[in-house]
Amino acid sequence: MRSRVRGTLATSFVGTTAALVALLVPGTAHAAPAKLSHASAVSKLNATGGIGLSSSGGCSNRNHSTCTSLEQVNAATISDVSVLRNASHCALTITGGTEVGHASGTYSHWNGYKIDFSPTSCVSSYITGSFTRIADRGDGAARYRSAAGNVYAREGNHWDVTFCGGSAACTASASS
Repeated sequence: MRSRVRGTLATSFVGTTAALVALLVPGTAHAAPAKLSHASAVSKLNATGGIGLSSSGGCSNRNHSTCTSLEQVNAATISDVSVLRNASHCALTITGGTEVGHASGTYSHWNGYKIDFSPTSCVSSYITGSFTRIADRGDGAARYRSAAGNVYAREGNHWDVTFCGGSAACTASASS
């Protein structure tokens, strides 16, 4: 019995150590982010409260650019939207998600990392007053980086936010 317990503890320790290394050492974790359906993402946002979804086309089909879709959004992105809502105490309106029509790239809307929000005075004041101002994006959009590594870019009629889920590579990409 004692030998079996030692073997189990050793296996648990090795597995735990590997998991910690994957979390702490950039570039060692290769698991794809967990994805949500549109319905599941909306359900999670509704549970938070104070988060709305607006679509110029009145639809949620990710294959139509006039829709606002959360289909295949990263679970970490939705979690971070809820954190933003709770920390800011601002009502949020999502105006862009994973639908076609946005710029491509690894950390893109389509791949579930980015969400667009209406730039209410509450949201804008919270972002500019709480996060670190970093260099403007190439297109001139003012950018702010949170302590969690998420990057907020103020585009013409919305906030374009890259929710990095703790990925240093994502933060570096969104900040450059």
